[in-house]
Amino acid sequence: MLTAMLDDTMNTIRTVIRDTRPTLKRQETGTVLQVGGGIARVSGLASVASEELVRFPDGVLGVAINLEPDVVGIMLLGDSDRLNAGIRVTATGRETDAPVGDSLLGRVIDATGRVLDGGKPIDIHERRPIERPAPEIIERSPVTTPLETGIKAIDALIPVGRGQRELILGDRQTGKTSVAIDTIINQRGKGVACVYCAVGQRATSVAKVVETLRQHRALEHTLVVVASDDDPPGLRYITPYAATTMAEYFMEQGRDALIVYDDLTRHARAYRELSLLLRRPPGREAYPGDIFFIHSRLLERSTHLRPEFGGGSLTALPIVETQAQDISAYIPTNLISITDGQLYLSPTLFQKGLLPAIHVGKSVSRVGGKTQHPSLRAVASDLRLAYSQFEELETFARFSTRLDKETRATIERGRRVREVLKQTEHHPLRASEQAGILSAVNAGLLDDLPVDRVAEAEQCVQQALVAKLPELCDRMDRGEKLHKEQWEKIHGVIRQALAGMQPREGSPG
Repeated sequence: MLTAMLDDTMNTIRTVIRDTRPTLKRQETGTVLQVGGGIARVSGLASVASEELVRFPDGVLGVAINLEPDVVGIMLLGDSDRLNAGIRVTATGRETDAPVGDSLLGRVIDATGRVLDGGKPIDIHERRPIERPAPEIIERSPVTTPLETGIKAIDALIPVGRGQRELILGDRQTGKTSVAIDTIINQRGKGVACVYCAVGQRATSVAKVVETLRQHRALEHTLVVVASDDDPPGLRYITPYAATTMAEYFMEQGRDALIVYDDLTRHARAYRELSLLLRRPPGREAYPGDIFFIHSRLLERSTHLRPEFGGGSLTALPIVETQAQDISAYIPTNLISITDGQLYLSPTLFQKGLLPAIHVGKSVSRVGGKTQHPSLRAVASDLRLAYSQFEELETFARFSTRLDKETRATIERGRRVREVLKQTEHHPLRASEQAGILSAVNAGLLDDLPVDRVAEAEQCVQQALVAKLPELCDRMDRGEKLHKEQWEKIHGVIRQALAGMQPREGSPG
């Protein structure tokens, strides 16, 4: 019996050996010559391509970016402490890519798709290259649909459209991130998928942003892609490109998407660090010669596609930090020339408590009023003119106490406009709420109120319009144009709402 069992076993082994067809797998390997600072120099990878992924022992990934005759410069995407000279490196034959799909919404990940929020692994069905060509000119459509930020100063005076690239710049701690986060919060229920890309931020700052989005129920439509200041420069460098690929997925599905880059100053520094470690020639401020190109090829991917190409859009809000209010510095001027306008946040306004601290004079949207809701467009031109005149006259009035009646009236109107443009962070407003109070201040309905009661009046106006004219509010929110009689009806409701607000004794005018 034992002999029979041995015969059966041997027959089985012979059958397996006969039926087995060995396969050859071509794999190129190299040797690490030097490693440190997030960079590895490798020899032996003669056929490796630019932007190709390579794999180190312990699963650490790298990207080939410097191709020299005998040595390849590789930026590391993971911890390099365990790597040393002499170890073997394997080329994967795969272009650097990132995961895409609806399953990413609501999650916090890094550029490679690694989960950072402690949740369950993401079910990834598709990956796309992080470096992709921007849409051709023939594929692009004019920007005509508004991207509502919910911030009065932006939606009324510096409108942003879907498919636009609007730069947010200012010194540290002036509220740049808050403007971007408020815009993301305001997309709730509007069908806009959002991507928040944090580059070189502290982990505590990113955690605060994620918690804010969660509290305002905005994380459900938002993907957070993170490369913290502790990560290697290679990961910080590729993160904006990976985040853009993830956002492009929604645009190519015919949907609207919004991406926030926070911020590209740190991204430029990460690339400078990589370039210097790779011994590339430094240029102005030690940045390499192609520093403009890394941002232009990134931001050119944001656009509004023509209907025959899907009709989707990708709006970009890049953030850049200035030093001592110098918007003519190297990186800020590069980005200003690439983008379709900028929102400048002034530290002077921030210190005065005029929040959001958007400097209307230095901010511009090159798309213009064609992206605005008609209700906001009806009040925007007069509002901007009145505010600009006020700023000039307020400076002039400091040197003279004798002003004519018309000048005093312009200054008083301007003070109320400035008060109306104030807004609490993380409380975006509907288009109808904005249009109602802005038309009231334009029409002079707040001129008799003390400045310190304008915020109270704004609450009364918004509540009265929603309660008494819900149909007109819905029409304004849908972007329908109102006629003169309808505006008069709105002003009548506003007058009734303000009738009980008499000026207080001794209140400043």
